[in-house]
Amino acid sequence: MGRFNLVIAVFSLSLSVCFFPELASAQLKQNYYANICPNVETVVRNVVNQKFRQTFVTVPATLRLFFHDCFVQGCDASVIVASSGSNTAEKDHPDNLSLAGDGFDTVIKAKAAVDAIPRCKNKVSCADILAMATRDVISLAGGPSYAVELGRFDGLSSTAASVNGNLPKPNFNLNQLNTMFASKGLSQTDMIALSAAHSLGFSHCDKFANRIYNFSRQNPVDPTLNRQYATQLQSMCPRNVDPRIAINMDPNTPRIFDNVYFQNLQQGKGLFTSDQVLWTDQKSRPTVDTWAKNPKAFQGAFIQAMTKLGRVGVKTSRNGNIRFDCGRFN
Repeated sequence: MGRFNLVIAVFSLSLSVCFFPELASAQLKQNYYANICPNVETVVRNVVNQKFRQTFVTVPATLRLFFHDCFVQGCDASVIVASSGSNTAEKDHPDNLSLAGDGFDTVIKAKAAVDAIPRCKNKVSCADILAMATRDVISLAGGPSYAVELGRFDGLSSTAASVNGNLPKPNFNLNQLNTMFASKGLSQTDMIALSAAHSLGFSHCDKFANRIYNFSRQNPVDPTLNRQYATQLQSMCPRNVDPRIAINMDPNTPRIFDNVYFQNLQQGKGLFTSDQVLWTDQKSRPTVDTWAKNPKAFQGAFIQAMTKLGRVGVKTSRNGNIRFDCGRFN
């Protein structure tokens, strides 16, 4: 994804939250809106269903949007804010320019539907709507459904500079992946589970061209790449091709959220270096092998990882608010 393609130290946090992040995540709970906006999850789900019927891109776009939001300043919907005046917002950083518009549109439409209910108006954060929508698109694509924790406030800052160095790169090795995810409180197991977001959606030729052309003097093609798959990629991404050409992340079941992602890695069909390394590195291979044959174990780990991801950098009423418009600050 940026990585799924796919959560930065939050500089705007109050000192108490910086040193005791559990104080922020502790406010999260299931059914947070039970007495505030009782039907909010149904309202959001209905909007997501409608968007899904219009275009499947809604699924990977929303999932990737959630990941990019949480990894930069925490899960606070700061990635949705538009640039204004002299401020270049997160969404306009080069690493976020490939985020598909359908993810943003899903959140904006769901927010409008929620605020159309008088008792709910301006009571539900954009960050929570994104978290709910993400859970719903995963389920629509055949993935597991789960009870999502809610109670986030929206962030008060969004800058392109905050993105720098805080999203995984397609060429990361296992140590680089583990270091980045650990900085967000996520384990190697969490990282491998979240990487399965690349079971859905697409990427662009320029993100993996180094693996199929001029990989090294000895090996023009990355030797960890399945040869037949490499030939297929070369046919879709010839030299000097338009880098905007989109390629499915999963060559077998690109519209289904499943454990085939891990089976692909066993066969050398991970699109990115950062995908394939999960199997080629002996430290992570056992997890890939287990989940390749045990979808239930993978789904359980994925739910746990998504729940932990959703707790990263959570804002409280002390350092956040509920945005009237997800695309701009109040």
